[in-house]
Formats: sequence, C-alpha cells, structure tokens
Amino acid sequence: MNSKKNTKITVIILFCACCAAFAEPSLTIYNQDFAVVRDQLNLSLKTGENKVSVTDITAHLEPDSVILRDPTGKRDLQILEQNYRSDPISEGLLLSLYEGQEIDFLINSADGKNQTVRGKIIRSGYVPHQLGIQRYGSSYSQRQYDYSTNTQPVILVNGQLRFSLPGQPLFPSLSDDTILKPTIDWILNTNRDGKLDAELSYVTGGMSWKADYSMLSHDSEDKIDVIGWVTVDNQSGKTFENAKIKLMAGDVSKIQNNQERYEYAARSSFIADESMPATVSEKAFEDYHLYTLARKTTLRDRQTKQVEFLRAEDVTAKRIYVYNGARIDWNRYRGWDADSLRRNRDYGTECNPKVWIMKEFENSKENHLGIPLPRGIVRFYRQDDDSQLEFTGENIIDHTPKDETVRVYTGNAFDLVGERKRTDYQISTSNDWLDESFEIKVRNHKEKDTVEIRVVENLYRWINWNITEKSDTFTKTDSQTIEFRILLKPDEEKVITYKVHYTW
Repeated sequence: MNSKKNTKITVIILFCACCAAFAEPSLTIYNQDFAVVRDQLNLSLKTGENKVSVTDITAHLEPDSVILRDPTGKRDLQILEQNYRSDPISEGLLLSLYEGQEIDFLINSADGKNQTVRGKIIRSGYVPHQLGIQRYGSSYSQRQYDYSTNTQPVILVNGQLRFSLPGQPLFPSLSDDTILKPTIDWILNTNRDGKLDAELSYVTGGMSWKADYSMLSHDSEDKIDVIGWVTVDNQSGKTFENAKIKLMAGDVSKIQNNQERYEYAARSSFIADESMPATVSEKAFEDYHLYTLARKTTLRDRQTKQVEFLRAEDVTAKRIYVYNGARIDWNRYRGWDADSLRRNRDYGTECNPKVWIMKEFENSKENHLGIPLPRGIVRFYRQDDDSQLEFTGENIIDHTPKDETVRVYTGNAFDLVGERKRTDYQISTSNDWLDESFEIKVRNHKEKDTVEIRVVENLYRWINWNITEKSDTFTKTDSQTIEFRILLKPDEEKVITYKVHYTW
C-alpha cells in the first residue's frame, strides 16, 4: 500500500448494537403514513475512501431518499457508492441458499431422545423478490410466478421426497454476505482524517399519526369541553430512544406506488389552564402546520403512543337540525345528461324521512379555540342526570385553519320527522321550460323542546330557475340550493310548499 499522505485508505467501520453509533434521533411524522428520520452517526474516517456499514435503520427505508452530511459544513463528505439490503436472514432464506445441498434436520421425539436425519433440499419454498413484485407490476410478477406459487418445500430423505421439513433445519455458520437486519453499505470519500458527527436522514414508511377529539357536553347544551389527542404509531421495525418528535399536518405531495398509500398531524399552543405547560407546540411551516412534542420520548417499534395536545372549556357548539328530503340514488343516474334528467319524471321524488343532527362551532380565539385543527375523528359525549357520559355520535373533520367554521353530522334525530312529495310536474320540451311543485312536512314529536329545522331543497333540474310560489320565506345558499328555517313547537307539524320554474 502506498504511504503517501493523500493515499486513499479503506477502513471498515461496523455500527453494531454494542457500538453506540447513534445519538438522540429526531422524527418528523407526516399524516400520510411516512416519516423523515434524522440520526447522528459518530464516524471515524480517514482521508480518501472509507467503507461504512449502518444497520440501525428502519425496515421501510426509501434508499433513494438517503442524505448523509456534515451538519457543520466544515468537512467534505461524499457518498461514492451506496448499497441497500433488506433481506435479513431467515429460515426460508437460508433454505433457499442451500438448495441442491444436504443439511441435517433435528427431529424431536416424544421420549426426549432427539435425533438428526440428513436431507437434501430440492426446493426451499422461499418466496423472494416480494418487493420487486410490488414495484414492477404484472409483467415482473408473471416471471416470478413459479416462486410465488411453489411455496411448499421439497426435501429428499433416504431416497424419498417429502413435501415438508422433516425436522428443524440445522445450518452451518453464517457466511459473510448474510445480514441480520436491513443494512446500508457505503463507500465514503472525505478530505481529511478525524471523527465526524454526521447527520443521516431518510424517508421511511411504517409510521403514522392522527388526531382525535372528544367533545363533552355538560349542563348547557350549547357549551362543550374539547380534548384533543395525538396518536403516533410506529410499525417501522426500529425503536427510537429519547427522540425529538415533530408532526406535519397538511396535504404534502408524495409520489405513491400502486401498493402503498401515504396518509396524517397535530398541535396546540392553547391550553385551558395556563399554569400547565403545553405538551405540543404549533407553528406554520411552508404551507402546512408543524406540531412539536414538548418532551423527548422513546417510541418503540410496534408501539402506539398518545399525547394530549388540546384542552379547551366552554366552547360554543350549536346543535343544528337539517332536513334534506330528496333521496337520490346517484349511482343509478351516473352518466345521464341534463336533458335526460329533466325528462325523467321520477328523478328526485323518493323521500328521505330522516332529520340530520349537526354540530357547528367556530374555531376562533373568541370561542376558546383559534388554532389549526388537524384532520381527525371528532367524538361527542353528553353528561346524563347521573353524571355519566354517554356517546352521542362521531364524524371526521378535515384540516381546519383558525377562524373557520366546523360543521359535522352526528346522527339522525329520533323525534323529528320529515316528509316530502311532489305535487305537480309539467314540462314543455318545445318551449324549453319545466314547472315542478313540492309539499314538505316536518314534525316535532319532542315533549318539551321547541326546535328549528333547516329545510334544504336542491334545485337539481337545471341551473336557470325561479321560485314562482312559496308558503314561507327562504334563503338562497348557493346557485342551486334554497333553505327554509322552520320553528316547531312540541308536537307541532308544519307544511312548506313551493313551485319552481326552470328554463334552458
């Protein structure tokens, strides 16, 4: 070997469990089932080329996302070559490596006298290239057909074929090219000797997070307490000790393959009791929102961890009753053009008798919120006379910025009923007009409560319309929707009628 100062020296550095190669990691978990991992590698490098193997990585690492750098920027660091292996040793893999060869099999007998038999592995039954089958599609999958269908091992023992293992296989010692866990092998080039605290970052699947909200109603029907939880799930194949965790909320563009779906986030700088420290802080980042857990925590593989990120009291949440009486089977009319729908007399005449229960609240500071709310499940509870909480419905809210209105459907009202029928239909195809009349009945069977029902009518025949007759005043909520607000006393029924004239 040349001894000149600038001679390239190859050094093999193995990062094993016994060598504390990684410092405290940090994670940014996205609400699309992936994460960015940042670890610190304690390297000792020589000038020129160095061989480095890293094993403390996730089982779902995306190799083309790997970045290795000197965070201080003081040393040149170049990856000349990277090799990623994700075929950790297993019984099936070892059987495949010894196909065509003889090995011993241990047979456990009932009397405790174990014995070994010699067997030749004709076929291992191991199915390789599953990742390739997923990535490269049907053509590649067809070429791997024999592997994916012939999964039963074939062993030759004493001149006879067995379609199962005769016992526990006993293998020779591991060869140098076998690995116990996913591994990255690098050839690194650097411009000087010395130790380096390098930063390794990569994108990985197998991690997700979501938000859940509990809405608790007490004595006042329109006042609720809100508790928000962050749930972090780690199925990545790696445990992160004492990690700094961030959660990204928003619809970040991520290229997906046909087999994988990346889809989640959380927050809160608001707390009800200012004497308690915030467990999660939030800030805007790019066009998304980033939530940081206040405490470092250990996130173990196959572990689900929950952290409270929001607590608010006396949030005003109105209960709204909505009756949309037209039941339309959209699948039935899929592909129909506008003229066909106008001519179909039965379109929109089926009745939906259910009155929907909606909860609505303002995400504002004045309403004790005013924070970006990540997408998640909202569950509503109501305290009964015996002080027990009863579940009253749930739904999903999307990412909601501050100062926006949240309205969610929670179920159908038991004591409120709607009835809708068409009373007239006239169409003139030669003069391009259509008249349609409806009668809508809403009934309140509650014993004590007076309620307001918002009767929603969708004017679905055409975009040009005019209400020529009506029994009650209405509000035009959009270009093809009107809404009647009807106040009903206990055991009262009201009838709404209207006539709409379409032209085209």
